[in-house]
Amino acid sequence: MSDMTQPDAGQRKSALMRNLPLAVILAVAAVGAFTLRDYLSFEALRDNREMLIAFRDTYYWPTVTAFFAAYVTIVAFSLPGATVATLTGGFLFATFPGTLYNVTAATIGATLIFLAARWGLGERLGARLEDSRGTVKKIKVGIDENQWSMLFLIRLVPAVPFFLANLVPAFLEVPLRRFVISTFFGIIPGGLVYTSVGAGLGEVFERGETPDLGVIFEPHILLPILGLCVLAVLPIAIKAVRGGKVL
Repeated sequence: MSDMTQPDAGQRKSALMRNLPLAVILAVAAVGAFTLRDYLSFEALRDNREMLIAFRDTYYWPTVTAFFAAYVTIVAFSLPGATVATLTGGFLFATFPGTLYNVTAATIGATLIFLAARWGLGERLGARLEDSRGTVKKIKVGIDENQWSMLFLIRLVPAVPFFLANLVPAFLEVPLRRFVISTFFGIIPGGLVYTSVGAGLGEVFERGETPDLGVIFEPHILLPILGLCVLAVLPIAIKAVRGGKVL
């Protein structure tokens, strides 16, 4: 009897260890949503801007390191303030290299979530989807055949939540290299827009105003992003015309 219970206990312990990283991320995200909102806000950036600039001017690379670590942590644990962090990158480091810092940190944070989700649930869920039938199986096959296009699309479309765009590829067994590349290049357009807004915050602060984050929906910005979305979908459309299997 003991020989039968020991493997079960070992399996439960193994499952617990696999799910622990994702559980920690979700727990920290839940706590952070209530406790850090006032600290990772536009108002906090406005009130501490002079101190931040002075520290940056005196200790540039330590400031870059601290900012980078903070941004990775915010994204990895899905804490509130990712938009403010992007604005801060532009405010402190200008559009460039601010965009590079923002996009790289966001990619690393997203990759940590991806790995945690894959280690915990991704492999088992992916195996179940692979063994499924009917509509679910067709969706899985369609995504597998058009992974690059789908990955770029969910990064380019502003309506797709960033946290969700990190989890879904993990559950669908997307290769790590493909996830990292599509994330890095896919978030550059939006990152560039918000970083440039952050670079102009000095004048916004002087006027006592708040930044216009709806600028990404302005035609001169939104249309090029939609154009990139069309390019991402183009391979899927070509397959459809040729009679290939698509979503």
